[in-house]
Amino acid sequence: MEDIRIHKRSKILHEVDKISNLKEMLQNTRKKYGNENAFAFKTETPDVFRYVTYNDYLDEIDSFGTALIDMGLKGKRIAVISENRYDWMVSYLAVVCGVGIVSPLDKSLPEEELISSINRSQVEAIIYSSKYEDIMCKINGDTNNKIKYFISMDKEKSENGMYSKKEIVENGRKLVKNGDRRYIDAEINNEELAVMLFTSGTTAMSKIVMLSHKNICSNLMDIDMTYDVQKDDIYLSFLPLHHVFECTVAFLYATYKGAKIAFCEGLRHIAENVKEYHITCMIVVPALIEGIYRQLWKTIEKNGKAKKVKFGLKLSKFLLFFGIDRRRKIFKEIIDNLGGRLRLLVSGGAALDKEAEIGFNDFGIETFQGYGLTETSPVIAAEHKTVQKYGSIGMLFPSVEGKIFEPDENGIGELIVKSPTVMIGYMNNEEATKEAIDEDGWFHTGDLAYFDKDDYIFITGRKKSVIVLQNGKNIFPEELEMIIDKLPGVKESFVYGKADSKDKDNDLKLGVKVVYDPKVMKDEFGLEGEDKIKEKLWNDIKEINKTMPKYKYIKGIIVTTEPLIKTTTLKIKRFEEIKTV
Repeated sequence: MEDIRIHKRSKILHEVDKISNLKEMLQNTRKKYGNENAFAFKTETPDVFRYVTYNDYLDEIDSFGTALIDMGLKGKRIAVISENRYDWMVSYLAVVCGVGIVSPLDKSLPEEELISSINRSQVEAIIYSSKYEDIMCKINGDTNNKIKYFISMDKEKSENGMYSKKEIVENGRKLVKNGDRRYIDAEINNEELAVMLFTSGTTAMSKIVMLSHKNICSNLMDIDMTYDVQKDDIYLSFLPLHHVFECTVAFLYATYKGAKIAFCEGLRHIAENVKEYHITCMIVVPALIEGIYRQLWKTIEKNGKAKKVKFGLKLSKFLLFFGIDRRRKIFKEIIDNLGGRLRLLVSGGAALDKEAEIGFNDFGIETFQGYGLTETSPVIAAEHKTVQKYGSIGMLFPSVEGKIFEPDENGIGELIVKSPTVMIGYMNNEEATKEAIDEDGWFHTGDLAYFDKDDYIFITGRKKSVIVLQNGKNIFPEELEMIIDKLPGVKESFVYGKADSKDKDNDLKLGVKVVYDPKVMKDEFGLEGEDKIKEKLWNDIKEINKTMPKYKYIKGIIVTTEPLIKTTTLKIKRFEEIKTV
């Protein structure tokens, strides 16, 4: 039976600057923040930074866009691929704000899949960093693609059919100076295809999501109605920019609000970059938050300050009860170790561990969980400072309506939504589009969820990954994995259901594949050798079983040090992984 209730959030935190398209966003940003710094870059002198203002940034976008039109690329599809950097952002905005359609490519794809993505997207130009020079040379002249221009972010001069972005931008500056306004005055159709994004998965299975300016700008306004980012904030960009979560919630939202962006030098450098740039806001994945939180407590305990910190937690909670917030003063030393200004963490991509979320909030660093999909530009729902219930994904964003499709007796069913942020559809795949967006316009997320009495949303698992037993009981593997992943020495886990040929009922039996850390097992438990480690982990699993109803008991275990098979957005490829057990 379908849930007849439609859920919608009425309360918003802030009034926002209304924008219809990204070009309008840039025009507003220039008016309000033109002289403010948009980017910070390290120099050879510690604590001395080089800045790029919004005026200079937007001038370069105009110049590049003008030159691309002059090269005959008006209305064409153009790909961008590189590590997170300034040139990626300039390229993305130059293309979508007056030239054509941008296709951000996954920088971590194997060569064969990358070439396939280029061919499938039918781009006529590609803007790339030097890391991809060899691949670009390889596909230059390949008759399977339509590329006319290979544009390097790093070449000083054009050569051998490969163009220099720097030279193209300089040509664009001259054109603009001489009165060329083809790009600057270009009109945007807010509802037409602007961005092509590949979903996670192998190239053969991935779909191409089509997003419009309306989709993305609706999401930016939703974000701004929910969070309070100002021009003094500075983001650390480190999640892949080709992924819509980092692209919309960090890059585009920072540009919309006149905030600064700094670029992470790599995962190993996150902690030092946060300190060096005095970062205030970060868009993160749960593994990062949980890792930082564990490391914080290890340092606290190592320095003999656990008792002091625990007393501080009791004191701050007591004061908060009376409306007095002294968290950032009480835990100043902890916050200083994170650069001194970190105030906002927004997590997405997977469920966030409650302990870490509560812990950071207790220290005075606002930490919230959000939820969304590539197909929804991306954010559908999120927590914020007046909407937070640990374990939930918060409430729906202001522009989103949602309901539960075919709920069971516990109110759990598929979360479906309507919003201007929902994609145009999947490119060249009408069947998949109709499967995702029903005839009444509801987008089917594929995630199982329920609304509580206060309209908070709780995700219970993926519809496609749920394990259904013969007695009709549903088991959500993600729920068990989150518990198992907390075991000391466990890096990650995969819970699966498999039929046992020896079982006369031939029902599914739950098993788990555990990826363990040999160093932790040796250092903390003195265990070496797979047999001893497996025995220890199996005993831990049996203890977890005791806390569960019998139908959720895990009956078998596989241990390994090999990482699970994952997508480039670090989600487990369940249908691939099940073949290995």
